[in-house]
Amino acid sequence: MDKVVVVDENDRPLGLEDKSKCHEGKGILHRAFSVLVFNRKGELLLQQRSEKKPLWPLFWSNTCCSHPLEGESYEQAAKRRLQTEMGFACDLRLIGSFRYQASYEDVRSENELCAVLVGDYDGDVHADPEEVASWKWVYLQELREDIAANPREYTPWFKMATDRFFRNGYANI
Repeated sequence: MDKVVVVDENDRPLGLEDKSKCHEGKGILHRAFSVLVFNRKGELLLQQRSEKKPLWPLFWSNTCCSHPLEGESYEQAAKRRLQTEMGFACDLRLIGSFRYQASYEDVRSENELCAVLVGDYDGDVHADPEEVASWKWVYLQELREDIAANPREYTPWFKMATDRFFRNGYANI
């Protein structure tokens, strides 16, 4: 069973818990991260989550996301999952974090302290079909417009991250 790092409001580790248990009901606060990768044109790489995902399957989201393992930094975890999910590696930098709770179908939920990491990449993408149904590059303005028109097609953490960190565009970070 996969274990995640349970934390307090200040990101202090409290122990480990089964990932599935942390996502039951209202959830248990734990560490997570979201990676946002941009290309030279300023487009953001999005992924449509696999239909096999227990939470928000087939929703559009950030480039990749997951949970750090015990003893793993956010940067190490993000690089590991970026390679696994999208089939490439790039340098990533932590730009901030936020806490959120979101329910999915009144049975499961996310309750996470989510670190946000950003990177630049202009190479090939080799997404793992077990993790990713589809992917695309999109400009932030087009993304904002589509989220406003189709909010139910995007994961809640992705909408929060883009609103919080990209109000004025990627170049202003």
